Formats: sequence, C-alpha cells, structure tokens
Amino acid sequence: MSGTNHAAAQPLQLDPNAHSGGVGEYLLHRAKPYLPPWLLAGGVGILSLPAHLAWGGSAAASAGLTLASVGLTAATWWAGKPTTQQRRLHSAITVAAGTGWFTAAALAGPAAGPLGSLYFIGGSALAATWNVRQLLRVNPEGGAGSADKGLLEKVGLAKTMVTGGSVAPNKATFDLQLPPGELTPDDVAKALPRLAGAFKVAKNAVRMTPDADDSSRATLTVVPNDLLKAGAPHPGPSHPGGSIADPVVVGIYEDGTPMVLFFPGDPEEGRNAMHLLGMGMTGSGKSEGCITALSEVITRRDVIVWASDPAKAEQTLGPLLPAIDWAALDMTSTKAMVEALKAVIPARTSWLAKYGYKQWEPACAEVQADGSPGMPYLIAWFEEAAKTIRETDDDVFTGIAQEARSAGLSLVVSLQRASGSQMSTDTRASLGSSWVFGLRDERDAGFALPDEALDAGAAPHAWKDKKPGYSYLVANGVPETFWATPGRAFLTPADYTAWAVTEFADVRAVCDPVTGNAAARAIGGAFLQRTRYPIPDQPGHQDGPDEWDDEDEQPLYLDPDQDDEDGDDVGWIDPQAELPPVQTIVRLGAPPQGPPARKLNQHEARQAMTEILAEFESEGRTDVGPADFMEHCDRFNRSRQWVSGQVADMVLLGRLRETDRAGRYEIVPQDHAAA
Repeated sequence: MSGTNHAAAQPLQLDPNAHSGGVGEYLLHRAKPYLPPWLLAGGVGILSLPAHLAWGGSAAASAGLTLASVGLTAATWWAGKPTTQQRRLHSAITVAAGTGWFTAAALAGPAAGPLGSLYFIGGSALAATWNVRQLLRVNPEGGAGSADKGLLEKVGLAKTMVTGGSVAPNKATFDLQLPPGELTPDDVAKALPRLAGAFKVAKNAVRMTPDADDSSRATLTVVPNDLLKAGAPHPGPSHPGGSIADPVVVGIYEDGTPMVLFFPGDPEEGRNAMHLLGMGMTGSGKSEGCITALSEVITRRDVIVWASDPAKAEQTLGPLLPAIDWAALDMTSTKAMVEALKAVIPARTSWLAKYGYKQWEPACAEVQADGSPGMPYLIAWFEEAAKTIRETDDDVFTGIAQEARSAGLSLVVSLQRASGSQMSTDTRASLGSSWVFGLRDERDAGFALPDEALDAGAAPHAWKDKKPGYSYLVANGVPETFWATPGRAFLTPADYTAWAVTEFADVRAVCDPVTGNAAARAIGGAFLQRTRYPIPDQPGHQDGPDEWDDEDEQPLYLDPDQDDEDGDDVGWIDPQAELPPVQTIVRLGAPPQGPPARKLNQHEARQAMTEILAEFESEGRTDVGPADFMEHCDRFNRSRQWVSGQVADMVLLGRLRETDRAGRYEIVPQDHAAA
C-alpha cells in the first residue's frame, strides 16, 4: 500500500502546478521545487556549530578542511563537464563559496567577524540564483524545449542548441548552434538517419546545410510530406525561341522551385560551361530526363545537338531525331562522332579567338560583322555511354571534357553506373556537374555526387527504381543549398516532344561551316552523309503562334555586300532625322486579290533554295551570297537567319565554296559537287 501511495504522490512532487486541498497546501506545493537551495544553505549554517566545537582553533583541522574545500570544488567542476558551460561554472562557484565559508566558520566560529553577515547575505543570494535559474528553465507550456534537447541528446548531439527556426506548410527549418570545439556539421550529417527515425520521415527528408562562415553552426531541414509524388506535367517551353544561354528548365524541386540546367558559361555570374554526368539505374527515369532536357533544348534558336545512343537506338531518341543535327544510333557512327568532336574543338576555339570571343556567348550565333555565318552552341549528348566506353576506351571522353568548355561545347555522358570499371576517374572529374536519379546503393551515389551533397543528406539510393524521375542536380549555376534537395523531372509525353520538334523547326539553328568543315575533314562521308530525319507532317498543323511568323521577331542582319545602287554601304537609319523631300510620287494599285501566299514547310523551303541556286548557275553567275537569296525570299517566306543557315548547309554539301571575300561563296557545278 505504501508503494502505491508513493507512486501516486511522485507526480505531485515533480509538478509544481499540481495540487489539492486548501491554500496552505497549494503554497507548499508551489514552493516545494524551490526549497532545496535554501535547505542546503540552512544545513551548512547548522553544521558549522558542531564543527566549530570540534575543530575550533585546530591547525590540523584547518589544513584538512581547506583541502576538502578545494577538492570538492574541483570535483564539482569535473563532474559538470557534460553539462552546459553556464551550469558548470554556477555549480563550481556555489560549492567554492559554501565550503570556504564552512571552513572559516568551523575554525573561527559562525558569528566571528563578518562571517555571520556573509552567511545571511551570501547564502541567501546563492540560493536565490538557483531559484532564478530554475524559474527560467521551467516551461509552463509543456516543456517542449527540454523535449527538443532530449531528442538531440538521443541522436548524439548533446549540448547542441536550437537558436532559431521557421515553419512553412511542408518544411521546417532549424538553426543549430553546436558546442564549439566538440561537434561539427560532420557530426550532424552522421546523425541524420537517426533524426529521420525520430521524426518518423523518409531518410532523405532530413537534410543539413553547414554554415559557410562558422563551422559551429548548421541548418537542419525537415520535409514531412513528399509533394513530388504526383509528378509535374511539362508546362511547355520556358524560353521559346530564346537562347541556349537562358536556363533550361527540366523539373521542379520539392518546394516548387524550377530545376534548371545552364549549358554555356557566364563570366558575369562566375559560371563555367557545363559538362554533365547523368546517372541512374534501370527504371529510375534517367532516359525520360534526357528527353525532357532535349525537348527544351530544341526550342532554342542558337544551339545544335549531336546525340548518340548505340544501345537503345531510336527507342529513346526517336521522337527527337528530326530536331537533332546528327544522331549516331550505332557504334560505328558513335565512334565517328567522337573523332569529329576532337577535330571540332580546335576549329571552334580558333573561330572564337578570331572574332574576339573569350568564350561562347549568344552573339556568336549571329551573323558576324564581316558577314560570316555565326556559330551556334553545340551539345554532344551520349546516352547509354557505357557501351561506347566499353567498346572504345575508358578515357574516350576525357580529352573532350577537358578541352571543350572554351569551344562553346557541352558534353553530356549518361549511363547507369559511373564506377571505375565503367569510366575513368579523370573523365568523371572533368565532367564537373551531375544529374543523379535513383541508384542501387550508397556506394553508387558516391560515384556521381560530391561529399558535400551526401553529407547534407542526399540519398538517391533511397529511391532505387521506385520513384522514376526523382533526382538530385549538382551543376554549375545551381546553389549549393539545392544540391541535397530532391527534385523531379517533368513528365514529357511523346506528343509534346513531337509538337516541339515541328513547332520550332524554323527557329532552330543549323550546323555552321566551321563545325561542319572540321567534322568533314576529320571523318569525311560519315558526317557529310549522316542521316537527316525529316520534320513530320501533322494534319492541320499551323506554323505556330503569330510571334513565330512575324519577321520582326527574328533577328535581321545586314550583309556587308548588300550595297545600294550608288555602291554605298547600307547604314543605320536615324529614326529621329527629318525625312528627305519627296522626289517621286508612286500611286499604289488595288490590293492583290486572292488568299495570301502560303508559308512553305521546311522541306519545300529547302527545295526552293536549291532551285534558286540552280537559276543563279544557269544565269552564268560564279559567286553568290545570302543577300542574293533574300531577293527571292517571297518564294519561301523565311528569315535572313534561316537563309544564312541554308547557305552554310550548301557549303557543307559542296554546292558552294568559301572565297576570300566575306559573305561571298563560289558556286560549285552540280556534277563536281556530286563527285
């Protein structure tokens, strides 16, 4: 019975708010938690009386009591090591003051000199400091603070304090102050799995970001619900008709932030051109991520794509083939593409140096000041690259990756497992950026993700192939705070890709003469006779929104050989200048009858260019330029940029040959070109 009564009374002793009975009992229960310091002070005063009677004036007792006082103070300091610094210091000072007074009182008497006053004033003050400390520690709302401390202690982060935090609808962020010199953010990283278990969330739902300026601070992020589970349909082109220098949006992060790739470099942002390692096990959605990224790339005006997939051939790249400048779908053409890239890099670098560019920028794709065609950005995407590496050399991409950034070229190598047996460490180090989908185990994650991302909580092996499209992106231009944040690639249906292929056919760039000539010299017919896939005809297809038909939306350039009748160069017209006096009055006739001229499709427009060149040849001309074709632009209703690209194609096909005059090309007779 007594045991039962004791157990029932225990909560009453611990909880100062619990009481029953009258006012006196209530006051007793409220005061009970604060009595121990006062009882201890009173006990010291009472014990000093018999101590003085026994040891008063004794030299031996003086030495013993002094040593005991020092020893007890030292023991208190040592025993307080696991506690906070403030509590340890407070305890040591209290013991030192109490034992010092007791020693003096035992030898000289409690009332001798100032000892009595010190007892009543000092003892009361020390007892009150412990009461104040206890008052500040009590949490009348339920002790949540102590619960947090207990949780951190359980996971091995004792003495870590939560100094701040914020709570969003599906994210909680906590600022952690670690005990300086005892714990570091690495210790927090090791505790993340235990924290995930304590919070009852997935392993990669708890992440840590170290403070860049203070190694004793870190930020803990907890995301309780998976908002990526439903996926995200493709929202459409992020920058239709824009530059490849604009962000390429490929998905969303768990907080709705766009997941983006940056291919060209940007010196103002301090960003280099990107080489990308794509990695993910079978079923992780890696190939679908490739389609998503390339479906966005082909909507840009100043980039061409060379793509290889000798393993799956058309299975992955099939819908994209008409928009790809060169598709290598077997091992022979893939090897040829690798050799062509090695030759293309120095040629493109020389062209950039010739025109004063330190690296590729959007202006490179425009017609240059001397009338030469521009040079679009080049993305070389090697899907299922393990087969290419296996049948060539594990260092096959190393030289390209090390040299291509300054040539306006991005290399993408995508495979299931970038282990040392699949890819050389030199190649892996040269790629720099990584897009990692679900993996089989933690060891595989170490092949693609940096230690900073793994320590912060990135765990692609937690998904395996159960969550296709889930991925981590560690790339140029992506803030480090997003390296360990899960994202998901857009769901890109085949009909969207087919629409993008057709809709932006008139916008996309063609292979420039510099790149094409270098490739042709290196591998000959393997490049010149590469398979080109026609744009599919779609019933009821229109050429797109008004902005794509409006010639004003396309960049127009003046060729240096486009002179007026007096031989003067066509210059800039000042819109503020006064109009010249009227010299001639021209009476306009009635508007033409009938429907407006139909805009030719891609194939018909190219055929019209071929026919115009044949007309020039039959007239006895020996050289032509883009301006000559533009005089007949009504036949195919295309922009000057498109015409310049077609002229560049004719150079690659051997129908035109470059001359010493900028913007002028020699006509090669049809029979010689065929030979």
